[in-house]
Amino acid sequence: MRIAINLLFVFLAIFLAYVLYGTIKEPVKFQAEKDLRETAVVDKLVKIRKAQQYYRAITGEFAPNFDTLKQVLNTENFTITKVEGDPDDPTGGKVIYTEIKKSAKDSLAALNFDYSDLASIPYTDGLKFDIQADTTTYQNTLVHVVQVGTKKSNFMGEFADPRFAKYDDSYDPNAIIKFGDMNKPNTSGNWE
Repeated sequence: MRIAINLLFVFLAIFLAYVLYGTIKEPVKFQAEKDLRETAVVDKLVKIRKAQQYYRAITGEFAPNFDTLKQVLNTENFTITKVEGDPDDPTGGKVIYTEIKKSAKDSLAALNFDYSDLASIPYTDGLKFDIQADTTTYQNTLVHVVQVGTKKSNFMGEFADPRFAKYDDSYDPNAIIKFGDMNKPNTSGNWE
């Protein structure tokens, strides 16, 4: 009888240790996976923002879709203005402006900037970021605006369930991680 009770206590201790391990393992795994996935998505959004800024330097506006963004960066040129003389010279000295064209593709290759796969959201099976670009009136001025982002649930995989908010008060799988704003000229990310 005594052996049976001891065995029961051993099995009970093992079962409770397993339950305890499970309750500790899930929040740790969630936090690690959330940090890993959000970092990958933020890194990709930062890269898209840079590509949009390069596009804007070429065209004066933001790209409305990824195909146009890639096509312009592949085929168009950056314009560099070389200034000879002092434009601020009060004596009116001679100033010469010379425009130089440099291939955007070559310039970005020299910077090791790969823009071949900007649209795909990390940790998904081919889902694409939502991208919008337009103009809006801001403080009585027509300005170009852009917004690129995705819902967290698109890349969180098995952790896209709202029940995981119990491990992180700020976690909302329906929240959008993005940069830009369609209502004002802002290219900041909401993670910054």
